[in-house]
Amino acid sequence: MTELTAAIASQFASTTLGHIGKPFPYKMDLVLNGPEDARLPSAFHPIFHGSFDWHSCVHGWWQIMRLARLFPDMAEAADIYARADAMLVPEKVAVERAFLDRPLSAGFERPYGWAWLLALHAELERHDGPWAAALEPLALAFAARFHDFLPKLTYPLRVGTHFNISFALVLAGEWAEKRDPALTALIAQKARGWFAQDRDCQAWEPGGDEFLSSALTEALLMSRVLHGSEFADWFDGFLPAAAQGRPASLFTPAIVSDRSDGKIAHLDGLNLSRAWCWRAIAAALGPEHPVAQPAEQTARQHLEASLPHVTGDYMGEHWLATFALLALE
Repeated sequence: MTELTAAIASQFASTTLGHIGKPFPYKMDLVLNGPEDARLPSAFHPIFHGSFDWHSCVHGWWQIMRLARLFPDMAEAADIYARADAMLVPEKVAVERAFLDRPLSAGFERPYGWAWLLALHAELERHDGPWAAALEPLALAFAARFHDFLPKLTYPLRVGTHFNISFALVLAGEWAEKRDPALTALIAQKARGWFAQDRDCQAWEPGGDEFLSSALTEALLMSRVLHGSEFADWFDGFLPAAAQGRPASLFTPAIVSDRSDGKIAHLDGLNLSRAWCWRAIAAALGPEHPVAQPAEQTARQHLEASLPHVTGDYMGEHWLATFALLALE
């Protein structure tokens, strides 16, 4: 199964509803400034204190709100909206926002969590409810952080984990497109400056705990800032043998040896995020491009490798459905 169905949507929503409010286990991103900071996660994050960590809780909310919009008749929709009414409210957002003003918080969730919060805000704006307005102060705070951070980021972060800058700028760019033209221009400027001259990518990946493809997220970002033949020309230089399935590392699903190991389980996320990237890249290149068909086939193979493992162990279960949704949509 490589398309999103009502049954899959219901499964994902039910799974995520089971962990977005689950308080433990939880991995804090917190610098203790004194003994008064030894408090429960919910004291700092009254909304995003579930799903094992802050960013997974944020994109868990993005996922269930998106599913409720796409499948309004599914049984879980009422629960999703009831939880949104209880959690996505101004007083709780104010506490989340205040956390950013703490000493030594400049690097909090940079850039992955920043980008997912913007994606959540963009999704909420597509709903007929008060939730986007409530979350807006937090979204604007993270947009401001992108404005401050990107000019001083001299070199791109070409990794396959949370620090990957291309993935973050894909999500941030989608938010900025209709809301922040200056951020849109800054993203395009930085992407071109970092990546426009990249040629013959060797794609030495994956690393043993990566859930993003450095090569493919870069290509996906460039598909958003280059258009038509300009992107196709760049892609043909970046991955000149892609039509022949090379480098093979980008066309071969990752092996996941232990799904109870939280880091190794990242590789299921790599398969799902690669499927998303390949599908989006194929769409940007167009059906006549020689890479379009192998890209679609590769996306299916990656989905088939990891879609059956979205649930089963909490180390993957608390986040994988989000990346499966990206790939299936």
